This record gives sequence, structure tokens and C-alpha cells, in this order.
Amino acid sequence: MRDIHVRTATEADFSAIWTIFQSHAAEGETLVHDAAVTREEAFEEWFGPGVTSWVALKGERILGTIRLQANREGRGEHVANACCMVGPTAQGIGIGHLLGEHGIGEARRLGFLAMQFNFVVSTNSRAIHLWKRLGFSIVGTLPKAFRHRRLGYVDAYVMYKLLEDPARWALPAED
Repeated sequence: MRDIHVRTATEADFSAIWTIFQSHAAEGETLVHDAAVTREEAFEEWFGPGVTSWVALKGERILGTIRLQANREGRGEHVANACCMVGPTAQGIGIGHLLGEHGIGEARRLGFLAMQFNFVVSTNSRAIHLWKRLGFSIVGTLPKAFRHRRLGYVDAYVMYKLLEDPARWALPAED
């Protein structure tokens, strides 16, 4: 993918991220948020405490974004939680794959030992195929957990990937 690069997102990028976020929320097919999500709620999800975000760009145009944070605090903080979105006009050209690979590398760099998507809609075949190609497995099914705008209640998946061999994981010192 020529001329496309990924960099850390800044607050100045949020207007473009918000446009992508809104398009997915309004579509009602892949994002847990509905069209009533506020700009402030979306900003907190992408730039809140403990969140690191990146954008994929062609020139100055933001094509997609991914964010990572600890899935849980304390004894679950070694697992990264991720969310990835590609703008409607940039889908199908490999932006999700580029962001996924980047997110996996950044999760490793940040010291996470595993990575998880908590809520992949079962009808989102492109995302499921992408995450499986990048080594994620469906480890749980949440029956009828997503209210799809067109199809009604559909399942959602938890997808998980170990980033390192657990035999090499060091246990942190207890507090």
C-alpha cells in the first residue's frame, strides 16, 4: 500500500476519527455504539486515560484508526483490548490489515502479553476473516449480544491472540 503510513493519533486527528466513528455508529452493523453516541463519549474512548491510538493516513487524509488499552485493570492488565475502524471509503483495500498488524506490534512493544477484541459482531465477516488471518481465535460467543440495525439480535464474538509464548511470561512481583 503505497503512500499509506500509520502514526500515533493526536487530539487534532479527532474530527476525522469522529467522522469514521459516527459512520459506523449510524450504520448499526459493526460498532456497539448507536447513532446517539456523543462526540465526548467517542473522544474518551479514543483519547481517555490509559488509551493509545493510531491512525492510518494517505497524505493528510485519515483512512482508519485503532486504539489499545488494558482490557482490565490489575490482574488483567497484561491483555490489550483493541478496537479498529476503517472509514467507509477506505474499506477493502487493506487498511484494516495494516492497522491490525501495527496494533499487534504496538501491543507487544507496550508490554502486553495477549490481545483481545471483546465484541466482534458475528455478521461482520470482513473483520472476523481479518482477525483470524492475523492469528486471533474466537474464544467465546455472546449469544444475541448485538442489536443489528437490519438483522435484529445477532451473536458477538470475543477474539483473542497470545502475543508471546506463555511459558516465557514472567510473573510480576506481588504488591
